[in-house]
Amino acid sequence: MVGKNCFAIASDRRLGVQLQTIATDFQRIYRIHDKLREERDLKPETFASLVSAILYEKRFGPYFCQPVIAGLGDDDKPFICTMDSIGAKELAKDFVVAGTASESLYGACEAMFKLFVTHITII
Repeated sequence: MVGKNCFAIASDRRLGVQLQTIATDFQRIYRIHDKLREERDLKPETFASLVSAILYEKRFGPYFCQPVIAGLGDDDKPFICTMDSIGAKELAKDFVVAGTASESLYGACEAMFKLFVTHITII
């Protein structure tokens, strides 16, 4: 979810296969700037294009994941997008959801985002 010069990420830490829980401390959120070899920052738009190209390259044997990429671009403008398993980007201006419960999360996020925006504009 994005706001003025900021973004927020919510995630669970459960790793499972269907109804079986394998671990409850699985890390899902990664910071890319600590892992870069060239010691310079990437714009989130550039990183999204890189991930999209990597996923599309494996389209005939895809990685079964739905990455969400969020970050602050030029002038602290928030950027957020998600992709399907073959790298098709879905850009959004307010929020994105991904995962097995994404259909049910859309309603909750729309309600929370409208409440959040209304509350901020009143204050």
